[in-house]
Amino acid sequence: VQLQAFGGGLVQAGGSLRLSCAASGIILGINNVDWYRQAPGKQRELVAAINSDGSTTYADVIVGRFTISRDNAKNTVYLQVNSLKPEDTGNYYCNAWRPGTRNYWGQGTLVTVSS
Repeated sequence: VQLQAFGGGLVQAGGSLRLSCAASGIILGINNVDWYRQAPGKQRELVAAINSDGSTTYADVIVGRFTISRDNAKNTVYLQVNSLKPEDTGNYYCNAWRPGTRNYWGQGTLVTVSS
């Protein structure tokens, strides 16, 4: 099983990116998939989640700016990040899980937002 997160980069404040979490060896469509981020010197925090039934949840700090979605045909979960702020800077990780089974983590993709 492998999760690969990519799509990060350096953007100016107000810019956008689309992060991808591509999976092999696991079917994301039957898993819950979360996006976390970890800013320098801070704890990892949950920013968005999409459940196996398609329902989504978002952290208050990113509501209205980030959108999580899933493409089952591509076995990929996306995080569209808009209106980026410098405080959005960090490594973004995806995590796939189902109740009673282990979690699978991607390696992280770095988002850097300049002011």
